[in-house]
Amino acid sequence: MTQLIECIPNFSEARRPEVVDAIVAAAASVPDVTILDRSSDTDHNRTVLTFVGTPAGMEEAAFRAIAKAAELIDLNQHTGEHPRIGATDVVPFVPLSGVTMDECVALANRLAQRVAKELNIPVYLYEAAARRPERANLEVIRRGQYEGLKAEIETDPNRAPDFGPAKLGPAGATVIGARAPLVAFNVYLTTEDVAIAKAIAKAMRQSSGGFRFVKAAGFLVEGRAQVSMNLTDYRQTPIARVVETIRREVARYGVGIHHSELVGLIPQEALIDAAVWYTQLDQFKPDQVLETRLFAAQQSPNQQITKSDFLDDLAAATPAPGGGCAAAYAGAMGAGLVAMMAGLTLGKKKYADVQQQAESIRAEAESLRAALTAAVDEDAAAFDAVMAAFKLPKDSESQAKLRQDEIEKATLHAAQVPLNVADMAVRVLQLAAQIVAAGNLNAISDGASGAALARAALTAAGHNVRINVASLQNQLPGFSLLQELIRLEARAMAAENEVRHWLEKRGGITA
Repeated sequence: MTQLIECIPNFSEARRPEVVDAIVAAAASVPDVTILDRSSDTDHNRTVLTFVGTPAGMEEAAFRAIAKAAELIDLNQHTGEHPRIGATDVVPFVPLSGVTMDECVALANRLAQRVAKELNIPVYLYEAAARRPERANLEVIRRGQYEGLKAEIETDPNRAPDFGPAKLGPAGATVIGARAPLVAFNVYLTTEDVAIAKAIAKAMRQSSGGFRFVKAAGFLVEGRAQVSMNLTDYRQTPIARVVETIRREVARYGVGIHHSELVGLIPQEALIDAAVWYTQLDQFKPDQVLETRLFAAQQSPNQQITKSDFLDDLAAATPAPGGGCAAAYAGAMGAGLVAMMAGLTLGKKKYADVQQQAESIRAEAESLRAALTAAVDEDAAAFDAVMAAFKLPKDSESQAKLRQDEIEKATLHAAQVPLNVADMAVRVLQLAAQIVAAGNLNAISDGASGAALARAALTAAGHNVRINVASLQNQLPGFSLLQELIRLEARAMAAENEVRHWLEKRGGITA
């Protein structure tokens, strides 16, 4: 599987197009990096780039863009609506395919150290890369903006950067991290009264008691009040729910929604979920999208893996695909059945009080199904990497040492992949317990079957974690994996018991 990472750096400049052009050119100068989008807002005086590429390419492209921004942007001369602390304000990395979140965290750390050392810029780590729990939240790091940080960074230990000098220059500081995909989404109101936008933002954002996974602020942009938001988990808090809540809130002030806009790119899944919600397509399946089906049909035979292909390959007398791939496949089937039961609950009057819960369960189960399906290939690739390491030459002492180091590294990764499958399988089990407890009674056996498949996935994945850890010469790195597996198995047992309880209570079935 091709390794792909997305990077979405934010730069404190939009009013000088020639500066933005230079920053974009710096990033685009790196091979294997593709610029997907460039979005500038002159009121915010901020530009968001989106580019994708290999891990090595992304690290270099981000560094070149940060260096160019530091050369051309002086925060002492910068003004704009959007909070900021740096010329390059924030640089998040998002794993897309063939890359784990941990690998993106490692990338963020490498880049942070390089920026600090070579550009003498203070760097803070956030989200999954945060070294302090409170710094996972970007708002905490950006408190007081450039001016406030400049006044405190030299004297307040709590504001000391993770890397680099405790002193701000014209380029300010940069925040680097790793996170899941988010949606940057702005809603414009039919008023210029920014106080209304600020009130709505307060009602929406999680930190003020609003929706989970929503960050929001109110601004005056292009003569209109704007509610500017980041939806950090659009599966848990969908766009449609946010928009409709804003629509109801602003009606109290006698205004409405004028229009909304995206900043940068949005995952297709988020738009499909919104369309399904508004059109009440309760029985919708993702493969009913024409382009999705067309893309699958146009894939080459080697890329398009059917159910029969996989099962034939699994039965063949070859080392891969093996138990780890089968574990992921079983987990994906379990997630599919959970999504099915949730879908059969939606739109039913009898289950009107659990519609929101069923919608959330279905969205998460579909996401897990996609991730577990992708993990089939990830596990096979991890096994191939181990085999490749064993084939390295060992004729000299240095070759033998390099070979052993590569075997250890590949084997550890081959244990981490099924552990990730185990983690997802447990979540499928928990979702199964929720939908079996509250969902459509006519489909309760399907939800329970999903739980059974998820449990099988966990068991099979666990075997693969343990056998790979046992193969390590240095057992210490594998110890934490085994401890995490034990915790997952305990959580799975609790979810299994809950499924049995509801099967007996609601369906009269003794499991």
